Order: sequence, then C-alpha cells, then structure tokens
Amino acid sequence: MSDLTLILLAAGDSSRFKVPVKKQWLRIDHDPLWHYVTNRITKMGDFAKVIVVSHPDEVVFMRKMCDYTFVAGGKTRQESLRHALFEVQTPFVLVSDIARSCVSPELVHRLVEAKGKADCIVPVLGVSDTVIYGDDTINRDHVKRIQTPQLSAKAVLMDALNTPHEYTDESSAIVAYGGTRIFVEGDSRADKITHVQDVLALSCLAPPSNATFTGNGLDVHGFEMGKPMVLGGVSIDSPFGFLAHSDGDVAIHALIDALLGAACLGDIGMLFPDTDTAYKNADSKALLSECVLKLHQFGFVVLHADITIIAQTPKISPYKEAMAKSLSALLGIPRSRINIKATTTEQHGFIGRKEGIAVLATASLHYFNWTLG
Repeated sequence: MSDLTLILLAAGDSSRFKVPVKKQWLRIDHDPLWHYVTNRITKMGDFAKVIVVSHPDEVVFMRKMCDYTFVAGGKTRQESLRHALFEVQTPFVLVSDIARSCVSPELVHRLVEAKGKADCIVPVLGVSDTVIYGDDTINRDHVKRIQTPQLSAKAVLMDALNTPHEYTDESSAIVAYGGTRIFVEGDSRADKITHVQDVLALSCLAPPSNATFTGNGLDVHGFEMGKPMVLGGVSIDSPFGFLAHSDGDVAIHALIDALLGAACLGDIGMLFPDTDTAYKNADSKALLSECVLKLHQFGFVVLHADITIIAQTPKISPYKEAMAKSLSALLGIPRSRINIKATTTEQHGFIGRKEGIAVLATASLHYFNWTLG
C-alpha cells in the first residue's frame, strides 16, 4: 500500500490571467487543464489517493468528469491545502499546483527518492542573471527559485499550516514552524503558468480541439394573469405573463439549457435551482449573462443560437428582431448568428387553448483558442 497522497491545487480565481477562461479550464485537446495535469502526474507515481482541490462552485462540474477525490478550496492557497489534508490518511503528501502543467517524471522521481530525508523535499532552480534587491546586488548563488511539487510529511505540514500567517509554498511554512527542508534539482519544464503567454511556452500542452458542440433546450410555461410578459429578453404587450419562479422568460430558459447541454454542464436547475429564494422573480437576462460567464470561464465560446417559439398567443412576429438584438448582446455574438422562429400548434393542445408557450432552442459552442495569445 502506498504511503503517498497526491494533492493538486486548482481552486484559484486566475485573477492575473487576463483572459475570459480560468486557466484551470483551458482546453488541452478536449481535457481542461486541471484534468490533463492530474492525469499526467498520477501516472508518474504510486499514489494511495489523488485529491483535486477545486473552487467551491466548480466541484460539482469536476466530479462529472472523473472519479478523483474533490475538495472545495478556501480563499487562499494555504486554506485550500488545509482542506485537502483532512482527506489524507498517508504519512506523506506530494502537493503541486495545476499551473505547474509540465512537471516531468524525472522531477517526481527525485522527490520520491528523497522521501523521509526531511520534513519537506523541495525542487529548486538556480538564478543565472544578476539579482538586485533594492539598491543592493545579491550573490546569485544564494538565490533559489522554489518550485512545486513538494513532498512533505503530512503531520508536520498540517501543524505548520495551522497559523494565520500566509505562506506561498509548503516548505516556507514548515521551516517557519521549525521543520526541516532539503532541496533537489528542479526542472525548467515545471515553470508556472501565470499569464496566457506562459502557456504558449510550454511544449507539453497540445492546442484545444477545434470540435463544435451542439445542445438542445426545451422549456414550457403556463400563463399568469396580471404578470408582465418578458420573452427573449423583450417586454411583450400582453395581459398575462408566465407562471414561474423567476420572470418566466421561457425563451431564455430554453436557451440556457441548450448552452449548458452543448458544454455538458448539466441544466438550468443545477445552475439556478428554483428552490433558491435568490432566484425568486429573477431577471432571466441576468441568468443568461451568468450562464455565458460560466461558459467562458470553463473554456467555451458561443457560436450561434436558433430558437423556435411555439405560441398561439401573443403574436411573436413583431418582436423577433428585438429578441435577436437582445440575445446578441447577452451572448456576445453577432446578430447574424441568432435565428428566431415562431409557429403555432394550429389551436391544438394547451398551447392552442392559449394556456401557455413552449420554446425549443439549439446552441453551439467551441473551445477558446488560447494558442492565439
């Protein structure tokens, strides 16, 4: 039985990345970066358990993709790591950041070979350039670039992190606690992704697939007298609106399901449950904007939308152009890539009896192409 657990930290908000996609969701062929890196490092050693630390809002989506152990992260790297350590039963842990995407098997082997020789085994690189701190030139032989993964004694690391002081790596916390640290040779291939340009410099990362993904959505709402009607983000002249937890914009609801279906990210009920009072009478335009933001963060770009509104009443034709313009702004795509159609049921069924409306939506996506810089 292995005495080593692998922890991958992927809970950051990518605030310095400066592109719509969170870096852990950049696509490597079809895999998000967090999944690619986890699979890659898992094959490099014998691990009793593999733990991925995720942003709390993303755990449910990551679990849909694989069977690793997932832990909701905290507000800082240190807090996230503490959360993960509660899931560890082995005496040793190997901790790395998803942003260290091209860690080599040789580096992992050097760390494992030194296991037990100190409380923390740390890969380092030297500095070849002149180093100046303030106005003083520093002996560069005394300067080290600290990398991850780092291999630590779990019990010592747990105690070392139990402090309000924030450390940027495990070894700094362990040394401050009074523990021991030794260095092994690092690897330039383990350079960290901070900015999008850093991704382009890493040879182990394949470009995203150029595949297109299509999803469908269907939603139905009955009418409610005296409630304003909003359809496709547009106010409709009608004596009734939709019976719904939110504003009932049946066109936007179907479109959200189509978008989430294309991305394999569940459905509108997962993202905006009708049991949550926060969405009582919610503006569906705001829900669609939040959905599009989520898609962008997860590495997708919206291509097009096609919507069919099935209604005996009200008359849809006068509003089709306004709906297309509204959805164009919300989706961030040209008006030319949005199609609005309307039909009736020839007075059949509940729609024909003028009791409600149904909408069918289709949407397509592709991956954000980070190779364009």
